[in-house]
Amino acid sequence: MIKISAAEVNKLRQTTGAGMMDCKKALEEANGDFETAIEVLRKKGQKVAAKRSDRDAAEGLVLAKTNADGTRGALIVLNCETDFVAKNESFGTFANTILDIAVNANPSGLDALKGMNFTGSDLSIADKITEEIGKIGEKIDLSAFEVVSGGKVVAYNHPGNKLASMVGFNIATNDDVARDVAMQVAAMAPVAVSADEIPANLVAKEKEIARELAIQEGKPEDMADKIADGRVNKWFKEAALLEQAFIKDNKLSIQQYLTSVEKGLTVNEFRRIAIG
Repeated sequence: MIKISAAEVNKLRQTTGAGMMDCKKALEEANGDFETAIEVLRKKGQKVAAKRSDRDAAEGLVLAKTNADGTRGALIVLNCETDFVAKNESFGTFANTILDIAVNANPSGLDALKGMNFTGSDLSIADKITEEIGKIGEKIDLSAFEVVSGGKVVAYNHPGNKLASMVGFNIATNDDVARDVAMQVAAMAPVAVSADEIPANLVAKEKEIARELAIQEGKPEDMADKIADGRVNKWFKEAALLEQAFIKDNKLSIQQYLTSVEKGLTVNEFRRIAIG
């Protein structure tokens, strides 16, 4: 058997991040050839990925970021199995590298993002994820990728990186105003920008629940529909972002707050994702 030096093992470890013994075994299997050893480790990662495919990757990081001029933002979710891995610095660096690629390259969707080259590597993001699975021994999944565009886009990452939001405005506005609304989205979890954008099936379900509740409270059936309509209108003020009470001044709705900042200013779209 070819003799593998500690320096060769360390070099492979520094390049791949794999464990010392895994690197030594890979070099021995590759008869000392460095590039072949990397391929051996990648195949090991693929085997680990297959073994972990049925595991629940419910932990991870949710990260959002905008481009340099603040007109487009990207949000990703990189999942793993344990909070211990999610809090690891190298996992955070890995997730942020993917996010930077998403922001700069503006891929058309999640599959397109996974197919892009990982920075500083000849591997795609999908293949790099497989390689990382081999290193840490946990299932990793890039499960979400969202994009928001507008005259002004702001990204908010909640401490702990389990929740992030992005908001796109129709025109440019100052950072403090934009951040206020992004924090509102994170805290209050609206369903849609405005009441008329809430999906009809959700409205119908809410009305049905409100009507049944009115009947259970002993209200006559001929009044139940009117009571349900009133309760749905109240629900709109919770579910629609622009109708929500502004968390920093509950005398104003979000739209009233935006209008007070600049006439015509409003929200075009938002995204919010939370895990854990």
